[in-house]
Amino acid sequence: MAAVDDLCVRIRDTHDRISDRCSQMSDREKKSKWSVRVMLVLLHLVFVGLVFALKPDLLWRNNSMPWYTMIYLALLVATVSQYFFTSYSEPGYVLDAMRAGNEMHATFVNTSTISKQSSSRGANLGQPESPNSNSSQWFKIVSDLHPPGSSPREWTCGYCNVYQPPRSKHCHECDKCVLQFDHHCVWLGTCIGLKNHCRFWWYLLFQTSLAAWTIVLYIHILRQHIPMVWWKNFLMILALCILILIFIFLLLLSLFHSYLAMTNQTTYELARRRRVPYLRGLPEKVQPFSQGICKNLSTFCFSRKKSHLLEPIPSVEELQNRAVSHTWLDCVMCKCFLGFSNCCT
Repeated sequence: MAAVDDLCVRIRDTHDRISDRCSQMSDREKKSKWSVRVMLVLLHLVFVGLVFALKPDLLWRNNSMPWYTMIYLALLVATVSQYFFTSYSEPGYVLDAMRAGNEMHATFVNTSTISKQSSSRGANLGQPESPNSNSSQWFKIVSDLHPPGSSPREWTCGYCNVYQPPRSKHCHECDKCVLQFDHHCVWLGTCIGLKNHCRFWWYLLFQTSLAAWTIVLYIHILRQHIPMVWWKNFLMILALCILILIFIFLLLLSLFHSYLAMTNQTTYELARRRRVPYLRGLPEKVQPFSQGICKNLSTFCFSRKKSHLLEPIPSVEELQNRAVSHTWLDCVMCKCFLGFSNCCT
């Protein structure tokens, strides 16, 4: 008995140590996220503050055109606000979609049961389903989205042990399965997925516009040739070079995600096209989930914010039709944006 008690004490001590380490790791992750956020806010204040500190070029505009400075500062506030708004937004998790799907199924079952019981005038016609029906309902929803004949092992997460809809992926940083996974952004401290991809695009737009406007102000100050201390000129030139590099990176990133929005793709699908099972073997220019540029942008901007949009994998016949050559009339009718590979031939 004493040996058993010692073994139990050791197991408890080991469990406590592991839990303490896990809590310390979570605290470190939270601190690292906050440090990155504080650093980015300080960088915004430094680059914008140099405009007013080293050379108050906007002071004369405050008298003649006060709206110029107000719009610039409003863009700064909007950029920082959009950063935190995107950082604290959820990308859309598979577990939340599973709960929503099971709740809708349970509501439908309860409603149909009540209607059957009321119509039977006391007869016991509508029996409630078994408790396991909700868990099996999610399997049915996911299996209908995948092609017939596919194995559940291919779309079962080995970490969360849940059935993944198409375009989902497990994020090791968040330790959750994300719907329409795009990437995990270190600067935001969150995943970019189904429900916050549009917010991420707006943040890139604001950030790119702010960087471009600040570059214009820096160049305008340097072109005035007003005598300043040498270290101020050096600091302005150094900040300008850094800003140009940041602007080029943000501009390319904005254009890249605009292309993803117009073609209904994700960064993960584009980068790992040969490794994703439902994209393997397709021509490179065929986009299986594209529904046309207008429909893609409408879905990207509006349809993903309030609901869990689960897109089924198109059939093989539909994908083969998209790979067929099309004429200029098809291009005029915007059919090229449906994912056809040989358009305008």
